[in-house]
Amino acid sequence: MTQEQVAAPPRLVEQPGPGNTVRLRHPGRLVVALLCIAGISWFAWVLATNDHIIWGDVLYYLTFPKILDGVLVTIQLSILATIMGLAIGVALAIMKLSANPVAVWISNLYIWFFRGTPVLVQLIFWFNLAFLFPQLVIKIPFTNIGYMWDTNVVMTGFTAAMLGLGLNLGAYAAETVRAGIQAVDPGQAEAAASIGMTPFKRMWVVVLPQATRIIIPPIGNEFISMLKTTSLVYVVAGNDLMTNASQIYKQNGKIMELLIVASIWYMAMTVIATYFQGKLERKFGTADRPITGKRQKFSKPFFSRDNLAVLCQRLRTEPSRSTP
Repeated sequence: MTQEQVAAPPRLVEQPGPGNTVRLRHPGRLVVALLCIAGISWFAWVLATNDHIIWGDVLYYLTFPKILDGVLVTIQLSILATIMGLAIGVALAIMKLSANPVAVWISNLYIWFFRGTPVLVQLIFWFNLAFLFPQLVIKIPFTNIGYMWDTNVVMTGFTAAMLGLGLNLGAYAAETVRAGIQAVDPGQAEAAASIGMTPFKRMWVVVLPQATRIIIPPIGNEFISMLKTTSLVYVVAGNDLMTNASQIYKQNGKIMELLIVASIWYMAMTVIATYFQGKLERKFGTADRPITGKRQKFSKPFFSRDNLAVLCQRLRTEPSRSTP
């Protein structure tokens, strides 16, 4: 290599721009997209022009009072069962992570049983609980002091549905909560222990608030799934959307029209629930947000110098307030 070649300035490389670039073509994508559009359009046309579906009846039953009552019951069932399942899941997750072998064994047994049996079987079991226990009795042992209820009166279709769905969800929520708790930095709990926090207070004040942003997205998915799982409640006559729709089409024979009505309402509830789930994820989750100059909630560890001083001050004052 000569000295002139070494001293030669580097050649300028022309940067790509709109005028000197050639876009890579993907004919396969275009073919697949056209086939999908054609298939969806054909199915929509066949469905819309089918002589066996009376679309006027679909519009009529879409706002039918009994259908609207079923929608309301479906929402109530979903909310109550999700709250019940989440509460059970938090308790089971804490038990599974505890050092008590009995608590760990009970938690694993619960999760194994309710994840291993179908939801439909559980719903039918709770609805027919009167075959095992004709009366529900709560009393002081070895006395006649207590209360007694007729199981057939207490265990209605709604109650059986709430128990079956809530207890089943608790087994799945336990694993979700456990994963969220284990995802929190162990140093947070260690820092809380170093200033004298009890295990319960460490879990309730330090760990669970930080695990919330990890728990909320899967729990939101479970709630959306719960909205559709409530359709199984029709086997116990829980007065939900599917139950009321089936009662109507058994009387007038308009099976497809009522199923379309139920599907429209389920999709509408799913869209609304998905919207609010997204808002919760944007509020509590920060992993998928772009980094900006604005400080975001939950973006820093729980224990900083400022709130450590506040917690120490609270711990010094709490014993004096609790003692008589």
